[in-house]
Amino acid sequence: MPFIVEQVDALREKGVEVDYFGIHGKGITGYLSNLGLLKAKIRDYRPDLVHAHYGLSGLLANLQRQVPVVTTFHGSDIHSGCRNRWFSKATARLSAYSIFVSPDLQAQAASGTRHQCVLPCGIDTQAIYPMLRAEARRLLGWNPDAVYILFAGAYDNEVKNSPLAKSAVALVDGARLMEMRGYSREQVNWAMNAANCLLMTSHREGSPQVVKEALSCGTPVVSVNVGDVKAVTTGVEGCFVTSYDAHDIAAAIRQAVAFTGKTNGPQKIAQRGLANDVIAGQIINIYNNIIK
Repeated sequence: MPFIVEQVDALREKGVEVDYFGIHGKGITGYLSNLGLLKAKIRDYRPDLVHAHYGLSGLLANLQRQVPVVTTFHGSDIHSGCRNRWFSKATARLSAYSIFVSPDLQAQAASGTRHQCVLPCGIDTQAIYPMLRAEARRLLGWNPDAVYILFAGAYDNEVKNSPLAKSAVALVDGARLMEMRGYSREQVNWAMNAANCLLMTSHREGSPQVVKEALSCGTPVVSVNVGDVKAVTTGVEGCFVTSYDAHDIAAAIRQAVAFTGKTNGPQKIAQRGLANDVIAGQIINIYNNIIK
């Protein structure tokens, strides 16, 4: 996931030595089949700790007890059914430290866990930054005069709820819904800046990176009340949190499209300490406390 790679890059810039262990396979059986390889990696690399992302990765990491484990929970590991939630709760109890990207996730999975905090993933403000809409559209080959609504995900991802997004955009005259799929990281930045607004209609989220990235670009956001979106967008002009009603969403899209210029999202990202280098510093503090 790009946001994990960017977090690692920020940690490396602050002097942390990091190597990756990629998991092959799906489901609990697929994950557990990697245990022997993980133990061998730990013997060879001799890390001070393991930082796992998502609950099943954390469960696998905790099945070795040579080095302590930090686990970051992102949402799908806790929201996706009772079994995954149970695995995540078990992982939180086994981990030396648990990081939850939103308060909602912490409330669902952190019971009985001593060492924990809420810490969202940060934004790489060097890669995701404001630029002129006209220039971004030129780079993407988009019509300079059309109304583009950027959908926060791929249409075939059921969690993202694209049918609702399509129904809402259909109620906005002349608006085009653009799928966020197949873009390079650079093109994601262009699309964020080229769109009139970002639209999120997800059934479930933790602390969605795409919303924070839109804020980092100064792009208006329309979102249903999911994850920590309401808290993150509070105080950001041009951002609207709605119900799951298509007409409510369409009304908010019209307001977002009418917003001119950039939002104060970049300033809010900085004020709230959501830049990657700031988040990396907090993670390093967690690492140091565990090692001590």
